[in-house]
Amino acid sequence: MSDRRMSPEELEAALREIGATRYHNLHPFHRKLHGGQLSRAQVQAWALNRYYYQSRIPAKDAALLSRLPTAELRRAWRHRLEDHDGTEPGTGGIARWLKLAEGLGLDRDYVESTIGILPATRFAVDAYVAFVRERSLLEAVASSLTEMFSPGIIAERISGMLAGYDFVTRETLAYFTPRLTQAPRDADFALAYVKDEARTRETQEAALAALRFKCDVLWCQLDALYFAYVAPGMISPGAFVPDGHAPGALAHGTAA
Repeated sequence: MSDRRMSPEELEAALREIGATRYHNLHPFHRKLHGGQLSRAQVQAWALNRYYYQSRIPAKDAALLSRLPTAELRRAWRHRLEDHDGTEPGTGGIARWLKLAEGLGLDRDYVESTIGILPATRFAVDAYVAFVRERSLLEAVASSLTEMFSPGIIAERISGMLAGYDFVTRETLAYFTPRLTQAPRDADFALAYVKDEARTRETQEAALAALRFKCDVLWCQLDALYFAYVAPGMISPGAFVPDGHAPGALAHGTAA
């Protein structure tokens, strides 16, 4: 590693290179999800496990918000809480994700309970929340920069799932439409913060490592889904088993 401080433009390019090589749109599970190659049961497993990630994002953002030193920064960050929690019951991203899960045939109370999620999902998401709470503020903000890459995966997901699954509708996928504008807005703010605050090669490398960590968090959730619900189909004890399936049966992509 060179000791030379990168310019802000070089740092941004290095951050974007991480997304190009490590973002979870490259994962085989997502390729199958977006290509219409999963059964309804497998898509249900994805929505159920992803809910835990969605539900913990406000906790992550609240932890980060409490550490911001100025009112200006706190005002800029706090709308993320409203985006996910909503401003009243039934609004916000979490409520929309629950509607997505219900649209796929999952019971809302079961999804909210998180009883059926995979252990790896819980460990990965909890590790992300702890990272944001415990590491430097720069690293915490940098870990959110996966939002730079999300509009592309969202557009691909909407078109691919609508084309590939007759049990998916635009109403089912309504969660994603606001994210097409929210994610770029949030990413622009976080990227500007990181480029301004990472003033040494050491802090720049810390920011890059934080983004790699976040990509790993997203990637390992899909590793767990693939292992449990695609191949070899080994579902963890206590985790979601779709109706009519035994653990191991989903490796063949049988429909629910």
